[in-house]
Amino acid sequence: MALQSLPATSTAPLTASRSWGLTLLQAAEQQRCKRETLLQHAGVPDSVLDVERWPIDDVTRLWRSAAQLTGDTGFGLRAGMLVGPASFNVVGFLLQSSATLRDALGQVQRFQQLISDGGRFQLLPTGDAVWLIYHPQQGDLVFSPHQIEAVLAAVVRFATWLLQSQWAPLQAQFSHPAQTSSADYRMALGCGVEFEQGFNGLLVPNALLDAPLPQADAQLAQLHAGYAQAKLQAIGTETRQDTGSRLRAWLASQLGNGAPPPSRAAAAHALGMTERMMRRRLAQTGQSYRGVVDSVLSQSTLAALRTTRLSLSTLAGQFGFHDASSLHRAVVRWTGQTPSGWRHSKSSDDTQASVRLAT
Repeated sequence: MALQSLPATSTAPLTASRSWGLTLLQAAEQQRCKRETLLQHAGVPDSVLDVERWPIDDVTRLWRSAAQLTGDTGFGLRAGMLVGPASFNVVGFLLQSSATLRDALGQVQRFQQLISDGGRFQLLPTGDAVWLIYHPQQGDLVFSPHQIEAVLAAVVRFATWLLQSQWAPLQAQFSHPAQTSSADYRMALGCGVEFEQGFNGLLVPNALLDAPLPQADAQLAQLHAGYAQAKLQAIGTETRQDTGSRLRAWLASQLGNGAPPPSRAAAAHALGMTERMMRRRLAQTGQSYRGVVDSVLSQSTLAALRTTRLSLSTLAGQFGFHDASSLHRAVVRWTGQTPSGWRHSKSSDDTQASVRLAT
């Protein structure tokens, strides 16, 4: 099973929130690794503790050093299990008052930047469940696998807190090799895990996503959302270079619901800018709205074609195509193969990969 990552088009420096960085430091301190030692080993100045946003490459250095200094092969998983509302600043409290888990994930997509620029979430429907896919957005340094594992473990942990009951995804997978024992993964994620896959994600049943949350409060959610929006605007990093990646993340959250791709006007409104401004900012990075829509639509549609047994007619309706013939032509244009030929070839690739992992 594979999915192309949403490419990062931003040339602006990526950052993460201080609250997320402190979660990492606290996880290391629980294993008797002092924060001063960790900062020094990572080559990160202690002045970072006094600022609200940390350079994403500094965060990556800290993850690498924490895993090395603690000697814990499951460090990322254990760090993710420590999260609470404070780990996500105002976003955590907004999630707490959301109506459902699906609604909460939508708020994460909307306000992800308040937590970190280092990744985006995508929801990919597949039958009676949804893949919650995490797309890392790296700086100059390649992410530590522990960073990615911490994110998915944090999702499981925080969702448990929101639901106020134990739950587990149907399946989890990572694009990197296994870092620790299967027992560690089972402890943190509560399900089977596959490695060296096409994307990082959790498979969550629709019934769980749509169950009412115990602490839902529409009035409080509206209050927190307003504050989160103000914080988002205050960050001041919504530069023209970031427009492409923000547009991709938003489009990915809108596709697959049976409606055609959103209009330019709807997209511009969602990004908080005029159509003219969006067009100009995309053009400055060699992109166009139609091109970005086609790219995201191809990623989402091909992933569903590969990971489900849904008919072409069903997929056409799900992703807003006029009919199965329109989807057939699009797949040929994207891949150079017919839908059935492409699905068969990718199924064979997955089978061969599974055999290699088993030997």
